[in-house]
Amino acid sequence: MDETYLPVLEQSELFVGCSREEISAMLSCLHPRLQRYQREDTVHSSGTRVHAVGLVLQGAVRMEKEDAWGNRSILGLRQVGVCFGAVFACLEEEPLGHRVAAAEPDTVVLFLELAQLIHTCPNSCSHHDRLIRNYLYLLARDALQLTRKLEHTSQRTTRGKLLSYLSEQSQLAGSLYFTIPLNRQELADYLSVDRSAMSAELSRLRREGYLDYERSHFRLKEQGGQHAEAARDRRRH
Repeated sequence: MDETYLPVLEQSELFVGCSREEISAMLSCLHPRLQRYQREDTVHSSGTRVHAVGLVLQGAVRMEKEDAWGNRSILGLRQVGVCFGAVFACLEEEPLGHRVAAAEPDTVVLFLELAQLIHTCPNSCSHHDRLIRNYLYLLARDALQLTRKLEHTSQRTTRGKLLSYLSEQSQLAGSLYFTIPLNRQELADYLSVDRSAMSAELSRLRREGYLDYERSHFRLKEQGGQHAEAARDRRRH
């Protein structure tokens, strides 16, 4: 494998805690396969069976699902250093229920066969145990992200879904200033709302003092909603 990507692997969630030398040793046992994609290329088609875990080395991949009428719902986005397909690789007979597509130009994915990943290698690498623990973390992470998405989409209104998602992104960034990894259409698809209605709601939230934004850059305001409340008070009087 191209050693150019070793620094990415060293910082990735799968190899966290492993040195560059340990990663190089493990790769010789894991039979890595490198694939390159252009934006919107299909990485996995819906209905296929997955036997390898993908790790994004460059660019990003998007998990998406379409209904019978062509309406798209985005299930998640995986960026550099993050894995995908961990759950379905464990469920060998369960076909993939969604499409995985390259979300950016020049996306590079490293595939690692599950059989080599979760079983101790013939060389009895001591650091392979850490790799297995990291893999269990990936499974738990995927379950958590699904729970978070359900929390957002279970809100009854478009406003509720937006505030739930943006609050989470702010908490993850540890700041009222943050950048989301989705454009407007992708955000609408992720939250399962109409894009026009979502854009109108964002404009209302800005007018009411909840937030400000420029494309994918957002700032939540600590006094959010006070302007709207004051305006309602004025109308009542």
